Amino acid sequence: MGGYETRKTEKDTAVLVALINRYQSEDKVIEYLDELSFLAETMGLNVVKTFTQRMERPEIRTFVGKGKLEEIQTYVNSEDVDTVIFDDDLSPSQMRNLEKELEVKLYDRSLLILDIFLKRAKTAQAKTQVELARSNYLLPRLTNMWTHLERQRGGTGTMGGSGEKEIETDRRNIRNTITVLKDKLEKIEKQNAVQRKSRTGIVRVALVGYTNVGKSTIMRLMTKAEILVEDKLFATVDSTVRKVVIETVPFLLSDTVGFIRKLPTHLIESFKSTLDEVREADLLLHVVDVSHPFFQDQIETVNNTLVDIGAADKPTLMVFNKIDQFKDDIEEEILEEMENPPLSLEQLKASYIGKGETEAIFISATKKENIAELRKVIFKAVEKKHMTIFPNYLKNEYY
Repeated sequence: MGGYETRKTEKDTAVLVALINRYQSEDKVIEYLDELSFLAETMGLNVVKTFTQRMERPEIRTFVGKGKLEEIQTYVNSEDVDTVIFDDDLSPSQMRNLEKELEVKLYDRSLLILDIFLKRAKTAQAKTQVELARSNYLLPRLTNMWTHLERQRGGTGTMGGSGEKEIETDRRNIRNTITVLKDKLEKIEKQNAVQRKSRTGIVRVALVGYTNVGKSTIMRLMTKAEILVEDKLFATVDSTVRKVVIETVPFLLSDTVGFIRKLPTHLIESFKSTLDEVREADLLLHVVDVSHPFFQDQIETVNNTLVDIGAADKPTLMVFNKIDQFKDDIEEEILEEMENPPLSLEQLKASYIGKGETEAIFISATKKENIAELRKVIFKAVEKKHMTIFPNYLKNEYY
């Protein structure tokens, strides 16, 4: 059996495409492509090649220039590649023109994230939220290849029949779908609002952070619950809430969807009710993968998203996770030659602990390092809020 058949029986193949410009340096693009590759892997695709091009701005018709498009097309045809993924969002006309030129499955970053969310959503609410976001995103991008797109993404049973070929018919169907999904989501949100209202009188803590930083592992440690933990992006899509008691103080701990660079706007809008767990929390645990080379950028992405959803003013505890994976062994000679050498773990701790208003703690959730200290810090913050709800708490407990 030839190499082509062998690859095809394992995974569909994909190539990635990104631009280098004044807003995205080559180093940044490499980081973004690594993340995009991880997203593709999460979707079950095998990335076989990446293409980059230096351009001040995307080409208006096909995103990349004519020569680069021909290069991609030649490779896709010669290697029987199944999918082409662009790291930025494509306009409706770019999507249409690229589909005609490449004649393979096509994703831009937002559509890939939306389909991963759809694949991973478990509850009726999460599924409805993602389908609504996906429908809103695809509506202006409908083309004559809509039925091909629907087939390649596995369909959700809500988009109309696979035989529909007229664009206007498809548009009418998808608009009807959006109306149905909005009504369904509104009913679910009303039920959830009643549930959240019943939780008044107990402190609420929410885990937030970039995707794949270890929030679910911390959730499992704190609650002893069987929470899904995977080394994949967006392992958690559905919001999970569990009751935790530290010493004598009860509180609710929620694990929410991880944030990511360029999180689709439609997705944020559709997930507003799930993100109410963050907006209505009394304390945020901002979990950071300190071993990631660009964790500072990830912190900024999370902070910007918190601003977008109206939760930036919450009391926050910075939880720097994965200290066991932190690379702190660069030779002195190499460090001396580096223009901006990375900080050591001890230097990082010194720069965050005791600095500013936001408290910080460094842990390893998988190795269970400093977890007892983490519980103490959480207890201290939760107890402070608990005493504002129950002023006689200490008196009742100890006298």
